Amino acid sequence: MAFHDSLLSASAKHPKSSDVPFQYGTSGFRTKAALLDSVVFRVGLLAALRSRKLGGQTIGVMITASHNPPEDNGIKLVDPMGEMLESSWEEYATVLANSASDKLLVDVYEQLHNTVKAKQNAPSRVIFARDTRASGPALVTALVDALKATKTNFTDHEILTTPQLHYLVRCVNTKGTRNEYGTPTEEGYCQKLASAYKKAMEGRTTKDSILVDCANGVGGPKLRELIKYLPDPKEGAVEVVPINDDTSNPDKLNYQCGADFVKTQQRPPPTSQLRPLMRCASLDGDADRIVFYFADLDKIFHLLDGDKIAILAAAFVGDLAKSAGIADKARIGVVQTAYANGASTEYITNMLNLPVVCTATGVKHLHHAATKFDVGVYFEANGHGTVLFSDSFIRTLESHEPQSPAQKSAIETLQALTELVNQTTGDALSDLLLVEVILAHKAWGPQEWSRMYSDMPNRLARVEVRDRTIFKTFDAERKLEAPVGLQAQIDALVVKYKNGRSFVRASGTEDAVRVYSEAASRGEADDLAQKVTMLVKHMGQ
Repeated sequence: MAFHDSLLSASAKHPKSSDVPFQYGTSGFRTKAALLDSVVFRVGLLAALRSRKLGGQTIGVMITASHNPPEDNGIKLVDPMGEMLESSWEEYATVLANSASDKLLVDVYEQLHNTVKAKQNAPSRVIFARDTRASGPALVTALVDALKATKTNFTDHEILTTPQLHYLVRCVNTKGTRNEYGTPTEEGYCQKLASAYKKAMEGRTTKDSILVDCANGVGGPKLRELIKYLPDPKEGAVEVVPINDDTSNPDKLNYQCGADFVKTQQRPPPTSQLRPLMRCASLDGDADRIVFYFADLDKIFHLLDGDKIAILAAAFVGDLAKSAGIADKARIGVVQTAYANGASTEYITNMLNLPVVCTATGVKHLHHAATKFDVGVYFEANGHGTVLFSDSFIRTLESHEPQSPAQKSAIETLQALTELVNQTTGDALSDLLLVEVILAHKAWGPQEWSRMYSDMPNRLARVEVRDRTIFKTFDAERKLEAPVGLQAQIDALVVKYKNGRSFVRASGTEDAVRVYSEAASRGEADDLAQKVTMLVKHMGQ
């Protein structure tokens, strides 16, 4: 009864203030920050329950809205190995968030204890962090109230990137085991990446610098901190130059900058002052996405997005496996979504001779599919992704006896990559260093990278509709089953364009519908996107 009363009392401080329905999606809950106080409190309750169910393993909670505008915020849970919350628990989060009263909330919560067979007296442990949004501190208060009410042991890591929190969660839960992942501190994160980068760069040097747009978000200060641990550029290491790293004014977050801006607008941030052949990259608001780009000698903009990163990484790892003499023990695969450019899929299949798996949008789907390979490369076109190395592949690297200096060097580089790449989730800072290592090994600039293949002209449009939930997909989100008849209309349009392709899906992170279109020319891709957008607007009225 004391536990029941404690929850009621704490919940009364954070009443549900809106009839707006909440849905735990691919990135947790995400909406206007003003609506999230009760949601964050209830996610805190679920974090405690999840930890108790797992015998006291540490659960992570991240408060962020990534690439969304400054007035938004969000919250998501991180499971013990740094992966996304188990999908079956997403429904529990949704039910708690939508409980209409404090009493109903507590009743539902106690029922969930029985449903998941969690022991109420079991320990619960949670660590959490937030990005730089102005709404963050108030939402932390709601989270802490939930953790105190459930007698949860918690640690506030204050401001971190989302991938840093994922890293910390795995470190805490593997500490003292044979699979210990690293030191569970921000310093430990920086040291691990810097040490691996130095090993991977053995005998290689980098020319020039790379300009990194930090979206005026948490990636700015965290990138500057990481730079302190990297080797000096005078020793041949990359010189990283952060821009758009002003976190003193929260309203600047993601405004005309960041990975989402560059990807959707197909142009650099106005503040970038792009010079021909200069290497540039943009992070998103919580630094789990990255895209690269450059201007050629004719000042034409070229985007190097998640598809390009995936192909660069898959080809490099494949070449290293061959050089190391372990190609027969390294099943490499690439995981994509419907947003992947058609030319990238064709290149992976026909030129790299690697299998491609298409999944629904959302890191949890790609990450799961990537675990089926010895080396699973997954990147969404928006720049969110990583490379997963299986335990068996890592053991192969440890046990393989190199037969030549070249094999030894390849093995050592692969081992460094397993440490450099964040194995828990897509990490813009880790991926930045990964790309720089690969380009240094190949002695490439951005132009050579871009020439691996040419993207099909494409356009991604955002359409606001009254109710995004009416747009239901199948076939890895490449086809619509509802609204009835819309897919047939899209198909009738697509066949009119050379190499045409278009699909529609509801966004998992905001109240909008995404329209993606490809065609043989830029004009055709834009025209197809515009016409499909009009169909969506009509259906969504």
